[in-house]
This record gives sequence, structure tokens and C-alpha cells, in this order.
Amino acid sequence: LLPTCCLVLAFFFLTHIDKPIKDATKLLIFFAAGVAGFFLPYTLIKNTAQKRQEEIQVTFPDALDMMLICVQGGISIESTIHRVAGRVVDYSPTLAEELGLLSAELSMLSDRKQAYRGFADRVGSPAARTFVNAMLQAEQYGSSVSQALRVIAEELRDMRMANAENKANALPPKLTVPMILFFLPVLFVVIL
Repeated sequence: LLPTCCLVLAFFFLTHIDKPIKDATKLLIFFAAGVAGFFLPYTLIKNTAQKRQEEIQVTFPDALDMMLICVQGGISIESTIHRVAGRVVDYSPTLAEELGLLSAELSMLSDRKQAYRGFADRVGSPAARTFVNAMLQAEQYGSSVSQALRVIAEELRDMRMANAENKANALPPKLTVPMILFFLPVLFVVIL
């Protein structure tokens, strides 16, 4: 639908312009409008999904720490997830929404694996997949949920720190060109 709308807008633009335009240029404008209309929804959805995953990736270790505290206090995992969803809504509404859905699915569905896998599929971040795999293994083998949460939270925090270090290490090469273009000429003028 959007390519068609873009083509119609391009047609109205070309018919209401006062300057004569060559036929090759008109075809190029029509082609560009159609391509832009075709790829625009995909690009917008991809960017929105990426921002959503980044937000969840950043806030998920803190939510896991809250879950760990609740589980160590003796609260069931369903109640823990529901409680944490209520607490994280202030600084991550996306994560709160997903945790709320997970809590509802865990209480309604008879198959807990399906609820956990649905959470991992909806969120799509590596942090969520790690959490789901740990929860499924803890339930399957009867291991400690609190220990699994502790390990996942530490791992995700280390991953977040490694990403920050990578961004910091990539900064000096990016600053080289602006420094050469903007600082060195001014420095030479001042020295002269």
C-alpha cells in the first residue's frame, strides 16, 4: 500500500510542478518513490525492534537482580515475575509489559515451557533467551532457580560492561578526523 501511495504522491508532485522535467528524470523519481515506499515500513519496524531489544538488554540485569531477591525470599517464580513487572514499569515500560505477559502466561497456560519460549520469541534479545534457557533447565533438572538467576545476572552485566568498553575503544579512531579538520587549523593559526 505504501509504494502505491508514494507513487501517487510523486505523480501529484510532478504534475503540479511548474518547471518542465525530462522523461528520464520523471521515471527516476517514480522509481525512487516506489523503492522508498517499499523499504520504508521494513526499515521503520527494524529500527523500532532494535531499540526495543536494546532497552530490554540494558534493563534486564537489574530486573534479574530483583527476581533473585524475591526468589531468595521464598516467593514463587510466577509471583516474582509479576512483582518485578510492577517495579520496573517506571524505568522500562517495555520490559514491564513483557514480564507482565510472561506472568499471565505462566499462570494461565498448562505448559510452562510454551510460556517461557513465547517470552523469548517476543523479546528476541539474547538476554531473554539466556533467561528462558536457564529457567527451563532449572525446572527440568530441579536445580536452584536463585543460583541460575544469579549466574545470568552476572553474565548479562559483564556483557553490558564489555559492550560499553567496545564503544569506548571505538571512540579514538572516530575522533581523529574531526580533530585534524577542526583543531589543527585553529592551532596553527594561533601559533602563527
